[in-house]
Amino acid sequence: MAFENNDSLKLYYSIGEAADILNVNTSLIRFWEKEFPILKPKKNKKGNRQFTKEDIENLTMIYHLVKERGFTLQGAKEKLKKGKSTTKKEVDIVDSLKKVKSFLLDLKKEL
Repeated sequence: MAFENNDSLKLYYSIGEAADILNVNTSLIRFWEKEFPILKPKKNKKGNRQFTKEDIENLTMIYHLVKERGFTLQGAKEKLKKGKSTTKKEVDIVDSLKKVKSFLLDLKKEL
């Protein structure tokens, strides 16, 4: 589930867009915002959350730890506190492997 910024001019994403990128409910993102100090989206005058590319990457790491690796919330918090860059590398590796798997499955269908 690599986050790829297809619109390089876009500075902020709404909570709905962030939820779509991760394929989760907006309520889960609000919950994670309360639980994880690394999530600090800006809010506009109306109070709507505005997520930056970095916020989306942080959400992706949290998703990876909690949903894909099965960490508890506390475990995920500690893992991110110890080494955010290591977790980012793990997410990137998993995404690369998923792309390779998808390519190989497509190739197998064509044979």
